[in-house]
Parts: sequence; structure tokens; C-alpha cells
Amino acid sequence: MAYFSKHYHAPGTAPGTLVSTDSDHKMSIHLIDYSGDHVEEQRLATAEECQDYLERDSKTWIQINGPVDANTLRALGDMFDLHDLALEDVLNSGQRPKMELYDDQVFLIAAMPMFDGERLEVVQVSLFAGTNYLICLCPLEEDPFEPVRKRIRQPNNRRFTSRGIDYLLYAMLDLITDSAFPVLETFGDKLEEMEIELLEHPRKQTLTALHHLKRELLMLRRVLWPQREALTTLMRMENSLIHQDTLIYFRDCQDHSIQIIELLESFRDMATSMLDIYLSSISQKTNDTMRVLTIIATIFIPLTFIVGVYGMNFEHPDSPWAMPELGWYYGYPMVWGLIIVVTAGLIWFFKRRHWM
Repeated sequence: MAYFSKHYHAPGTAPGTLVSTDSDHKMSIHLIDYSGDHVEEQRLATAEECQDYLERDSKTWIQINGPVDANTLRALGDMFDLHDLALEDVLNSGQRPKMELYDDQVFLIAAMPMFDGERLEVVQVSLFAGTNYLICLCPLEEDPFEPVRKRIRQPNNRRFTSRGIDYLLYAMLDLITDSAFPVLETFGDKLEEMEIELLEHPRKQTLTALHHLKRELLMLRRVLWPQREALTTLMRMENSLIHQDTLIYFRDCQDHSIQIIELLESFRDMATSMLDIYLSSISQKTNDTMRVLTIIATIFIPLTFIVGVYGMNFEHPDSPWAMPELGWYYGYPMVWGLIIVVTAGLIWFFKRRHWM
């Protein structure tokens, strides 16, 4: 598991330095402006086109998908007075989820887990929220926030459009938080399949897959735990951006985050216990194999003794110590009968003691 397109500045770089990264993805800017019954959407070519919307009383959501270049980020920073250190964190992906307050502006870094095929990816989403604007920067070329945009487009949806920018911030954080549920559901299914396989047919491949899954759960915990702390800090901070009537929605988002952490911890405990199950299954399988081998060896010990005794062939007509069975008419079938009786007796004894 890894963050999406990790990038860091070289050690010693001056704070606030913005350096673009090379990528095959294309950047797109989507703007949606709304207030009451008014909703306007625009596809912008440059960040400078956002300038016209700063003078309005409406709420403006600027969504940038794909790898943002340094020039676009500088233009946004100049227009919305974004802090240089926050802009640097946007480009340096792989940041720890956090919340920072700059005067009347909130800067959030959130982690959105998702599966890219069979590989788990954690996408860094950067959010700048002000009095009447929200800027979201997501490195994915495909916009994951389309469900929120559909809610704004709904006619007569004044529940959304009449609220402040804090409700839009909640809606986006709620989508980011809830994106962990399908990921954890996939992990739960994998754990269930591995548990059945470990109990029935434990293999080294299963152990390797279990170690890989346990590592992914650990890495996921490292990003989701601080995200819960960031939500808690956002709720407790004293700022005019978060209104009292919206606080209850953030509290619901925090509850989802706590539930996700609890599920994650339970899955980690299950993965750890499954390692013990694997070792117990391998030990039980080895014990069963040794038991069968021991039974076979035990059965053949008296048989080997019998044939060893009668293989000595000591016979003398005048000696009282000669083997009398060598002269019996039915000596050979009697030895085989003795072997069969001893074998059957041992098998009966082993079954009675539940050793077979």
C-alpha cells in the first residue's frame, strides 16, 4: 500500500517552495457557484478565472483534479491568501492527515482509501475552506466528489444551497470518511476467506497473503487514526466558519470515523489471531502425520520381532534348545496367524485409546 504519487522536497529546501511533479494525468478545474436556488457550473482553463467569483455573496466550490502544477497553486494562493506552508503540503503528497487554522481560513489534509484493482491506494485530498469558498485539490483524474455535486444540482435543494460553506465542507469530509467502509468490507471478506483456508488447508501462500493484509491494515491505521483526531480538532476549535447548526453533522462524521477505527482494530486483532491459527493448524497437521507414522512403526515392531525370531533357523535333532516350531507341519501359517492377531490387536487398542 502506498500514498498516491508520493513526493517530497529535497532536505534543506526553503519552506514554502513549490515544485511541480511529472505525471501522465491531466489537471482539470471545475467550479460550481451556488446560493439559494442559483447554481452555476463552469469548466475553467486557468485558476485566474476564479477571480470574478470572489466578489459575489454566493458560495464557490473550486475542484481541481489531477496533479496540480506550481503556477496554478501560486495563482490560487495569491487570490485566496493561502499560506505558503499549506501550499507546500499540497504538492508534497503523503502528508499525515491534519487540520490547521490560518486566521479565518481552515486547511485540511484528508486521506481517502480506495482500491486500484487489487492494490490499496490512499489518496491525499487537500481542502481550503473560507467564509464563502472551498478549494479542493485531489490528485485523481476522475472526480470522486461527483455525488456531492449531484446533491447541489438537485432542483429546490435549499437544504444544501442555503447553508454556508461549512456544510459543503462537511459533505466532502463525510464522503472521504465513508470511503473507508467499502475498503474495510473488502478486508473483512478477505479475512473470512483466509480463516476458512487456514482451518481446512493451511499453506505458505496463505501465510504470505495474511502478512501482506496485516501490513495494509497497519498502514491504513496510520492514516485513519490522525484523520479522526483532525475531525475532533475541527469540531472543538473556536472559529466562525463552523456554525452551531452544522456542528451536529460534523459530529455524525466523527462517529463514522470512530466506527471505522474500531472496525480496523478488530480486523487487526483477527489478522493477529489468524497467525496463531496458522501455527496451530500446521502443528496439528504435523502431529497427525507423526501419529500415523508412529502407529505404523508401532505395528511393525512386534512383527519385526516375530519374523526376526523365526528367521534365526536354529535346528538340531539332539539339542533340547532347538526351535521346535521349525518342525511343525503348520508352522508357517501359524506365524502368519500370529502376525495378523498382533496387528489386529494393536489397531483395536489404538482405536480404543482414540489414537487413530
